[in-house]
Amino acid sequence: MNAIAPVLFVVIWSTGFLVGRGVSAHADPFWFLAARFVGVAVLFGAAALWARVAWPRGAGRIALHLAAGALMNGLYVGPSWWAMSQGLPSGVMALIGALQPLFTALIAVTVLQGRLKPATWAGLALGFGGVAMVLWPRLAVSAGAAALPLPVLLAAAGSILALTVGSMVQKSPLAAGDLRSASAVQNLGAIAVLVPLAVAFGTPRWDGSPLLWGYLAYAVLVLSIGGATLLIWLMRHGEATRTAALVLAVPPLSAVQAWAIFGETLTALQIVGFAVAIAGVALARR
Repeated sequence: MNAIAPVLFVVIWSTGFLVGRGVSAHADPFWFLAARFVGVAVLFGAAALWARVAWPRGAGRIALHLAAGALMNGLYVGPSWWAMSQGLPSGVMALIGALQPLFTALIAVTVLQGRLKPATWAGLALGFGGVAMVLWPRLAVSAGAAALPLPVLLAAAGSILALTVGSMVQKSPLAAGDLRSASAVQNLGAIAVLVPLAVAFGTPRWDGSPLLWGYLAYAVLVLSIGGATLLIWLMRHGEATRTAALVLAVPPLSAVQAWAIFGETLTALQIVGFAVAIAGVALARR
């Protein structure tokens, strides 16, 4: 599991941008995400009840679980999908997302008083450089577009900070709890964030097409129950910066998937960047 989980996580997580791109034509992102996390909470809750596992107890512990879910799911996925729906190119969002491992490393050193090896810093820098190479064609195209409003850029940057802090919370005493009951409670935290955001900024847009329901099923079963659970498992069983470094492999793989599925271009620079990013991840995780 220790060898397979990182690879499986990167493959699953990289499809999130493709789902976000597909959903935007069929539903409001906030309402879609609220429906997604309701489904996840119900399924995890049912699994926990069926297995009769222990549930989080105590106001402090429950509040910590709700905060983790609000940060990692509500305040990360919600604003980032909203920013893309408002015109932020997915390539720019992916590049902003690639800063998350660097944020994690900085918090680990400055706040948690941790120490990172020079190879880890070098790997993170190399990985970020590789991501920039992969996304450069998209960024070059985006440079000619009209300037985006400041709230859109702040939402994108804030979503990455929320994921970083939420990942750190997962390394707290929450790591001792059962994943099924913990995830049920944490997804309630995400719902508590996304429903007010949907009411305030969303539109009642849901075309009910079979494709949209397919996206919802995939988001619930694969992205959340599969990908998000793997991320939490990796955070619990590994060092935070080493786990965050895996995020650097996501944008290059997303670019390859977009080439295969949507016919987007894949240049020699992007292929080299893919190799550089993977080398950076491997170095950072040594």
